[in-house]
Amino acid sequence: MDTEKVRSRFIKHFDGQTGNIYMSPGRINLIGEHTDYNGGFVFPGAVDKGIMAEVRPNGLDTVILYSIDLKDKVEFKVDDPKGPKATWARYIYGVIQEMRALGVDVKGFNAAFYGDVPLGAGMSSSAALESCFAFAINDLFANGRISKWDMVLAGQATEHKYVGVNCGIMDQFASVFGQKGKLMRLDCRSREFQYFPFDPQGYKLVLVNSKVKHELVGSPYNDRRKSCENVVAALGKHFPDKKYETLRDATWLELEEVKTEISAEDYKRAHFVLGEKDRVLAVSDALEAGDYETVGRKMYETHEGLSKEYEVSCEELDFLVEVAKANGVSGSRIMGGGFGGCTINLVKDDVYDTFVADAKKKFTAKYGHEPEFYPVVISDGSHKVC
Repeated sequence: MDTEKVRSRFIKHFDGQTGNIYMSPGRINLIGEHTDYNGGFVFPGAVDKGIMAEVRPNGLDTVILYSIDLKDKVEFKVDDPKGPKATWARYIYGVIQEMRALGVDVKGFNAAFYGDVPLGAGMSSSAALESCFAFAINDLFANGRISKWDMVLAGQATEHKYVGVNCGIMDQFASVFGQKGKLMRLDCRSREFQYFPFDPQGYKLVLVNSKVKHELVGSPYNDRRKSCENVVAALGKHFPDKKYETLRDATWLELEEVKTEISAEDYKRAHFVLGEKDRVLAVSDALEAGDYETVGRKMYETHEGLSKEYEVSCEELDFLVEVAKANGVSGSRIMGGGFGGCTINLVKDDVYDTFVADAKKKFTAKYGHEPEFYPVVISDGSHKVC
């Protein structure tokens, strides 16, 4: 990211003095979809794109923010009970309130920020924004005493309370805890996590944005959660001596045992979740062995399950995965909740150019617009730049 870009705007829009520059990244999730609310594992990593902000205390009780991308300026009192109306500013306002609730004596400050996380690409720019300001506030007003987990939870609480998005913790977790060259397997039930090496020499990790807008609100998403809950209820009834919190507690044999007691649709949904649990563990082993071809195969298996069993893909994403397969791409799948957005692809260097050219040509011919390509590198989490 460009420190000169943020510094020049900060100087221009404030008093000519400079502050500290902070950066927090967006994230990808290599594998592990729709596993979070089933008590399973996710496998995110921080990327080399995110949010960069310059921040300086101003000696007032007022926060003055300038969004470089939107060319918009907002100010509010630190203790304002309502906060700003602009949605982008509410992310920062919420983080301030959550950090204050942790006992941080947040004072007024000036800040300018911008992002290079592509919107709609599923890399979670909002979590990067929250994490960037949580890290800056911790550094400037708390002498670094707030833990990384508390900063993660402050970001999640901001989404819930001040923006109205009932998100999990993966996005903020990846943004704060990310390490260069490492992915993280996060247990969504216990919050335990482990770093795994991700340094695929001779491969690129690339997102392909279909530009199909994905909507997770409403019945499609809720219906799938309900299917999982239905199966858990059936398991609990059939096996009264065993406690089932989520599908994570189920075995393949137990699922088969209750197959006749649940709908065909609910069975398919549960079959995907149990398969994804196994695939995440297989990818863990493959990464430790440096076996990226196995990682790629598991990505294709996940896409097949998301498309045919969980039914959260769409025609355009299925098409991109087929083009990837035809071009010898090692792994490809839909990334995120579904119904649009991006595929994530593990691509050998020697097929990258032909894959990009072929995907652009065939996708444009079929759907009337080019997909967008974003190569990403697994990078460090929230940090002070200078």
